[in-house]
Amino acid sequence: MSAGHPSTAQLETLAEQALERCVGEAQVSVSHERSLLSRFARSQPTQATGIDALHVEIMCVYEGHTGAATTTSCAVGDLETTAAAARAAAEAAANAAGSVGDYPGLPAPDPHWRAQPHDGFDAATAAVDPGSAGRALQDAAGVAAEHRTEAFGTWTAGAVRTAIASTTGVRVTDAVTDAYMRVLCYRPDGRSGFAARSARDAAQLDGAALTGEAAAKAIVAGVPAVLAPGEYAVVMEPEAIGELLGFAGALAFNGLAHNEGRGALAGRLGARVAAAAINLADAPRASLTLPRAFDAEGIPKRPIPLIQDGVAHAVVHDTRSAARAGPGARSTGHALAPGGDPDGPVPTNLVLSGGGAADVAELCAPIVRGIYVTRLWYVNTVRERETLLTGMTRDGTFLIEDGRIGRPLRDVRFTDSVLRLLDAIEALTKTQRLVSAGDFYGPRFAFGVVSPALRARGFRVSGTTPG
Repeated sequence: MSAGHPSTAQLETLAEQALERCVGEAQVSVSHERSLLSRFARSQPTQATGIDALHVEIMCVYEGHTGAATTTSCAVGDLETTAAAARAAAEAAANAAGSVGDYPGLPAPDPHWRAQPHDGFDAATAAVDPGSAGRALQDAAGVAAEHRTEAFGTWTAGAVRTAIASTTGVRVTDAVTDAYMRVLCYRPDGRSGFAARSARDAAQLDGAALTGEAAAKAIVAGVPAVLAPGEYAVVMEPEAIGELLGFAGALAFNGLAHNEGRGALAGRLGARVAAAAINLADAPRASLTLPRAFDAEGIPKRPIPLIQDGVAHAVVHDTRSAARAGPGARSTGHALAPGGDPDGPVPTNLVLSGGGAADVAELCAPIVRGIYVTRLWYVNTVRERETLLTGMTRDGTFLIEDGRIGRPLRDVRFTDSVLRLLDAIEALTKTQRLVSAGDFYGPRFAFGVVSPALRARGFRVSGTTPG
């Protein structure tokens, strides 16, 4: 492979070279990442990390068991060694089990279901210009100073090209870009505000605007109010909803958990599980999402309605979970890893449709006393079957009084069910926003949730933070 940043065609060639070195049934996934991550604290840059990395993963199948090995080299000898290691791992898994495994074999291409093109690659973002990060951080520092706060946060952008080839004839390629910026503004007494944006295009990250939004929350006057445990009307920003729906993806729409009776929709498909206004889909080519053409097994992605008019319609599958589901089930293009992730498949392009409310002010108008939530953190699962979660509000929690956002509110702990909250939704804004995270542990895989802001009744507060 030539020096510099490899083209998609070069990745295809490398995938073929690696596949030629495999014995038996195998899949090769080749990806190249170019990205930049910049962090800042107290309105000063603190860290800049650039990545320019090649990743080759070979997965082999032997008697229903899988084994994988990876390399960052494109040398023929290293490809042969990696292929042999993957085959040995699959054979070792079969020998240890003493029986045929449950992996049904690699999928073959479907002539009637092909990967669709998308517009998720932006050439300017792929250039990963450090100057873009520097200007965003400079703007954030300036606006934070104007509000007598200090800015903390992250700016990141990256491009990933991928090629997959398998012995069953799958040949697919894709190229995507993503960008993300989050800003936390702190005032001297520790009060804080948060704002973040995700996009396919780094030019859409406005450091000044984000910092202004975060600072405006941090500087709201007044001593924070304290709420006793109980149920309250709530207005949530997309960041909070995105966190909840991300958990729902794993707890309710995971086909493996559904097959095993652990999923929240086990026995409930076709039943009403949310308010009639709720329409939730996994939509890989929606206008605001971070699109992908196929999953980790090379299965083309397509829209999957999950909840329509409040009624549960489907869960998602990879090849393994579809085989377990029985006759008639097939992969929906949601494998997170070749051969399927041990925890099962999850939707990575969730889109919650908007409603009729013009803005957050309209959502708040009917509320006599309630809570405004910017985002959630330290969220954990309590009971999987109920989508019951517990966590805290953070960086912009306010009391809603007489239809308006008013005094700061001391952060609260909540213990509530995602599906129950979806059933309690009364209104959603027309506009939606992409919510994702810019923290990557391992190869870059950007995904997110597209959501409006919303109002729901009966948000269950179980405690409050210490003063």
